[in-house]
Amino acid sequence: MFELRPYQKESLEGIYRSLGNSNHCIVVQSPPRTGKTVLMAEIARRTTAKGNKILFIVHRKEIIDQVRRTFTEQKVKPEFCQIGMVQTFSRHIDRLAKPDVILVDEAHHALASSYRKVLDAFPNAVKLLFTATPVRLGRQQLDQIATDIVEGKQIQDLIDMGFLAKFRYFARKQIDEDKLKKSSTGDFTVDSMTEALTTGIYSTVVKEYRERVNGQQAVVYWFSVETAKKCAQAFQNSGISAAEIDGDTPDNIRDDIVQKFRDGKIKVLSNVNLFTEGIDLPNVDCVIMARPTQSLALYLQFAMRCLNPRQGKTATIIDMVDNWRRHGLPSDHRDWKKMMVTGKKRKSSGGGVGGMGICQCPKCLAVWNSQEVRDNDNTCLDPACGHNPVLPVQERKLKLKQGEIVEIDQSERRRRDFFERLMKKQIMNNIGCKRPYELSSYQECQQYAALHGYKKGWAYHYAKDHGLPGLPHN
Repeated sequence: MFELRPYQKESLEGIYRSLGNSNHCIVVQSPPRTGKTVLMAEIARRTTAKGNKILFIVHRKEIIDQVRRTFTEQKVKPEFCQIGMVQTFSRHIDRLAKPDVILVDEAHHALASSYRKVLDAFPNAVKLLFTATPVRLGRQQLDQIATDIVEGKQIQDLIDMGFLAKFRYFARKQIDEDKLKKSSTGDFTVDSMTEALTTGIYSTVVKEYRERVNGQQAVVYWFSVETAKKCAQAFQNSGISAAEIDGDTPDNIRDDIVQKFRDGKIKVLSNVNLFTEGIDLPNVDCVIMARPTQSLALYLQFAMRCLNPRQGKTATIIDMVDNWRRHGLPSDHRDWKKMMVTGKKRKSSGGGVGGMGICQCPKCLAVWNSQEVRDNDNTCLDPACGHNPVLPVQERKLKLKQGEIVEIDQSERRRRDFFERLMKKQIMNNIGCKRPYELSSYQECQQYAALHGYKKGWAYHYAKDHGLPGLPHN
């Protein structure tokens, strides 16, 4: 049996307290790579030991065998358990034994109709919704079904305690933001991501791997089978063992590739929509993000894949698509209780430009917490780099006139002038830390557009589409 870690015991105690306060549908938050399945197995063990029934809901078939193995090790009584995919359960509700407790894995998906159908079918069951990121793209949040949240430890706390690995974060932008378009789900479309890739991104990914982590086990996240295959080919052409796998890869081939990766025979896995939620792949030293995303949940699943700890390990995260500017660092503090409330403005979890949340060293391209850089005399925190100054010299693009985008001249004077214009006190204090969905007026949209170099007309159309006040009268 597994012995619960201290933070898992705290979560379990928090669940009991919440139940004692008459909550019957509770979100249980804990960061990726912190053993949510083990905690759920312990809850299932205690439940089934009393002869009560468990319904365990997953949304990917790859997770089912892993859950069953963990339940077996934890001495969960299988005769009282139903473990399966939400799609199957929602189609065959009439065949399900009435559960006393429903456990939902990756519960940030739980507002989908298939989940709601199952959850609503058993109104008297205790429902525990487990997720690393209780926040969704779109307006509706998990407070639509849950009445409480048990928050786990913050990521930085778990790193400090040794339960997650330390990490370095490097960013080299290889995507044209202006070409990214959102779908109805709120994330970027595959077509726009394909168009936005810059020339030479595959060779640059290989170059970054060689320079940062050569020989270590790495996972590269892409957004299409075509891009993932091109990446794997680029590694192979450079003499680095690599393979591509995706949702259409036959199970026997995928299992063989994953085992070779675990054995170190394959150094790089290039993948699409795999190795995010729930799938165990412990020996990852490096993550390379080549998929931009608006989803904080997806970003953290990407970034934290390499944070399984071991003695002396420092993981490496390489961001090719500016996700750090959208979401901050994985270790940023996040108030999940506020973020899971529908209709509430959610404070940015990080990102932005120097002086606010995080910043990038222009020499080594490492990304750091801005306050820590200030406390270090504005010097890069990597002792092998030690560049000074860091804060005023981030790579930013300035739109000089309609249709023309140029890279800022890296001379000290131009850097300083641009930084001062960008950091105008009035604008920064007003909307500097906000995301678009947090803007409350047309005037704020104008300021946001100016700050981020958006195209003319963005502010008007965004404010109009979202019903924000202050639009000019025709």
